[in-house]
Amino acid sequence: MSNSPHGGVLKDLVVRDQPIHEQLLKEASAIPSIVLTDRQLCDLELIISGGFSPLESFLNEQDYNSVVENLRLADGTLWSMPITLDVSQEDIDNLSLKPGQRVALRDPRNDLPIAILTVQDTYRPDKVREAKLVFGDDDLAHPAVKYLHQTVKEFYVGGTLQAVQAPVHYDYVAYRNTPAEIRAYFQKLNWTRVVAFQTRNPMHRAHRELTVRAARSRQANVLINPVVGLTKPGDIDHFTRVRVYEAIIRRYPTGMAALSLLPLAMRMAGPREALWHAIIRKNHGCSHFIIGRDHAGPGKNSAGKDFYGPYDAQYLVEKYKDELDIEVVPFQQVTYLPDSDEYVPSDEVPAGAKTLDISGTELRRRLRTGAHIPEWFSYPEVVALLRESHPPRSKQGFTVFLTGYHASKKEHIARALQVSLNQQGGRSISLLLGETIRGKLSSELGFSKRERDININRLGFVAAELTKAGAGVIVAPIAPYESARQQARQEVEKTGGFFLVHVATPLEQCIAWDRDGVYERAQKGEITGFTGIDDPYETPKNAELVVDPSTESVAQIVRRIILLLDQQGYFGDV
Repeated sequence: MSNSPHGGVLKDLVVRDQPIHEQLLKEASAIPSIVLTDRQLCDLELIISGGFSPLESFLNEQDYNSVVENLRLADGTLWSMPITLDVSQEDIDNLSLKPGQRVALRDPRNDLPIAILTVQDTYRPDKVREAKLVFGDDDLAHPAVKYLHQTVKEFYVGGTLQAVQAPVHYDYVAYRNTPAEIRAYFQKLNWTRVVAFQTRNPMHRAHRELTVRAARSRQANVLINPVVGLTKPGDIDHFTRVRVYEAIIRRYPTGMAALSLLPLAMRMAGPREALWHAIIRKNHGCSHFIIGRDHAGPGKNSAGKDFYGPYDAQYLVEKYKDELDIEVVPFQQVTYLPDSDEYVPSDEVPAGAKTLDISGTELRRRLRTGAHIPEWFSYPEVVALLRESHPPRSKQGFTVFLTGYHASKKEHIARALQVSLNQQGGRSISLLLGETIRGKLSSELGFSKRERDININRLGFVAAELTKAGAGVIVAPIAPYESARQQARQEVEKTGGFFLVHVATPLEQCIAWDRDGVYERAQKGEITGFTGIDDPYETPKNAELVVDPSTESVAQIVRRIILLLDQQGYFGDV
């Protein structure tokens, strides 16, 4: 028999409210709506499926304060993470969010109603207090603290929920199980002892070895239960990871392991998160849960130190083990011994034995450069999947972003660079000049700061999509504002390389080179809001190259750019 849910009862609201589904669906079309964020949708899916039992809704103020301060709901039940629905003052006013008001909560992907919330209260949280107590520090280097201060709205709303329907998924549907479904699976196979393994990363041989060891030592089966909701920024996408999990699960002994995906929005909250994860796995019927070193840790704080100690998560979960009723399995670090071709726990390595290891940083370097990844570290089929979705830089796209005054010769450089890169071969090259983007995508925009920023945002989006497809992209707008250039960089760097080239032609030289007489008209006041005359140009702070066509030829500048790209590995095999 599988483990009992946290609180004793699985709170499956979808099943509970199925008899009145049609009534709720009809009501949802006639009442005010809130379109959820991605994180809110993840939270709501796990609330209504029972994954967050004993929760039956987003927290009201009393429960919120109790969880933040004491790791307990107001009734005393152990619960470590505040699960909240944030709204703005505008939302409160427009939707009349007052006690008794009913509001539909909608999926942002397709606008379908997922649940109806009956409001109990709205309240303004102390975000600094929440950051310090939940995440241990009010430091924006922590991704959840940054999200709390920069994305979460100023009010929370609590209430009761009725489930209209579960969110619809179109990817890996066979692996998306509710707690009730995975419990039924365990019962069908007579799995009474199950070790849950949480991961947000691809799995390699060491992960397979440690999970098999954990299962054998406890006479249990293994549930590979990766997070496919929101993880740490920069993590490998879940599509790639699930393909890896599908491949590696075939390496387990027959009948030992199963794969089920968890639509969780992680907070990277270390110890509190580990406690939360243990409760979630208990709700899914697991009897054991593996907690590793620095479980759900976000990395370094702004002072360069780890946010949490390496074993803080294990200590906190151990403190509440009697209430959790799920056995924690400490993550055993395993080491490869090449002489015997096996992985063994690090504390069992014989003195003087030769060991091998590849760090996460080294693995990323090998993927980036195309260097060999040995079979002792990862299975060939896993490496092939990772290389398919993360090709070496010589096969990745990039964007060269040229910025400078009008008539600075950045367009000349851009055209010459396009010709040189086409001669180089290996990828398609797209040229996006400022005038082209203005004419094709932004013809309705003027030249206010806001409209200039919108134009660069559009340009950044197009460049990012082309870069993602493996193209080389050359863009050459004026782009006078640092914030817009930085946003374009962030957009492109999600999928490829970004190289900012400041074409630092002196303004006087640009005026001299201006054959159209635009600067002269601006100086006479015939044109207003003209960069360099009555509108500022903010000098780039982080340009990869600074060039000046008044002191070096276009050919020399193009060679410098190509040398930079080559140095970063974008040409040829390394």
